[in-house]
Amino acid sequence: MGPAPLPLLGTFHELSVAVDDVRAAVEFYERLGFAQATTGDTFTHPYGVLSDGRVFVGLHRRAGASPVLTFVRPRLAQRLPAFADAGIELERVQTGEEVFNELLFRDPFGHAVAVLEARTYSPLDPRAGSLCGDFAEISLPASDFAAARAYWEPLGFVAAGEAESPYPHLPLTSDHLDLSFHPPRLCAHAMLVFRDPEMPARLARLRERGVPLRAAGGLGADAAFIEGPDGTPLLLLTGGD
Repeated sequence: MGPAPLPLLGTFHELSVAVDDVRAAVEFYERLGFAQATTGDTFTHPYGVLSDGRVFVGLHRRAGASPVLTFVRPRLAQRLPAFADAGIELERVQTGEEVFNELLFRDPFGHAVAVLEARTYSPLDPRAGSLCGDFAEISLPASDFAAARAYWEPLGFVAAGEAESPYPHLPLTSDHLDLSFHPPRLCAHAMLVFRDPEMPARLARLRERGVPLRAAGGLGADAAFIEGPDGTPLLLLTGGD
């Protein structure tokens, strides 16, 4: 029996963010214990990738959408009819023998999604870890959880029941990435969410390193936000295995 067919989006690649200073952004994530992946020469703009082994953050000095949920789907050009059949309106399509094939679209809430034809960096040891705890999910603001579920499930995600703790959210799982949707009033931006039963000790170590932490109001004394160099919040929560 062969491997299961890839979902329409393929496999998760990175959360792509636009930054003004790639070096400073790299140093920010390294300060949190992330490791730098080896990147290829796909892009002409400055580009770096930082990872804890589970989530990859692509740092791009370029204009355009940010952040972008980026996936990889081999033979992308051949899959274009499938995107049309799924009712996805593509905002940008670049395919051809002489170019790097990629496409971009947005979900009903304006979140940008890109699909590339191939990887742009080398993988890292998934056991690497970081000072932030265990990566749990990327959480996106959405005003209508039912609409989020209806849109993302055909793309390869499976929604669980809505949860109320530690804040209202709709979790969705996949083989390569867990997503979640949260009310915009909690946070108007996409968040990287980390969990650890010993989060208070982690927060203490981060403070010792001089990492600015912001209280996560209403989520408990042992929850905190770290603001990334592009403005993406990292939410640190007590919990997990």
